[in-house]
Amino acid sequence: MAGVKTTLPAWSLAGFWTAEAVLYVSFLALDLTGRGAGGNGLKYAGVLLCLAMAAFSARRGGEGLVAAALVLTAGADLFLLMLDRWYALGVALFVGVQLLYLRRLFRWDGRTLLPLRLLLAAALLLAGWAAGAMTPLNALALVYYSLLLGNMVHSFTSAAPRGRLFGTGLALFACCDLCVGLYNLAGAVPSAAYAFARVGMWLFYLPSQVLIVCSGFPERKETR
Repeated sequence: MAGVKTTLPAWSLAGFWTAEAVLYVSFLALDLTGRGAGGNGLKYAGVLLCLAMAAFSARRGGEGLVAAALVLTAGADLFLLMLDRWYALGVALFVGVQLLYLRRLFRWDGRTLLPLRLLLAAALLLAGWAAGAMTPLNALALVYYSLLLGNMVHSFTSAAPRGRLFGTGLALFACCDLCVGLYNLAGAVPSAAYAFARVGMWLFYLPSQVLIVCSGFPERKETR
């Protein structure tokens, strides 16, 4: 991936990106032909491969918080994708993911952007209440999404070398979750939007995880 300067061996990078690309094309082909459920194993394999690469990177000087967040991500996707049950636990794990990413951002520049985060959470919860959709699960999901959006803004405003790469991954993550929201509003959204959301969830999601993993690679120091 252009712009990622790392000390990881070239074979590991080539293998990771190639394997993720093959999985991505394979499950998107199934999604586009209406056989998305048949690709769930491929989708989860892509997440597990991200976890494996994050762990490999952390053992060689990369960011351990990214690897820890991928452990929780894999757990969340186990419930939400593979088991298709215990949704509150899956969303709670994603809250944990975003809290780990907040910790990562704080390590970068010592900021929390707490006023922005509180404003986002309040606005989303108010919108959910106004829409008459304030169930415990939806409230938890809105708190999670406010954390994700806050982390995204924080990343793009950080001076850290990999801030924009991390922010782009989080932006794709946010696009995935928008698609999840549209998908769960079947019958209340136009059919074209629903059809796009059905494919868009993982169209955005796996690239988001790949970019997040890449943002935690050990950096190669430039010498003069």
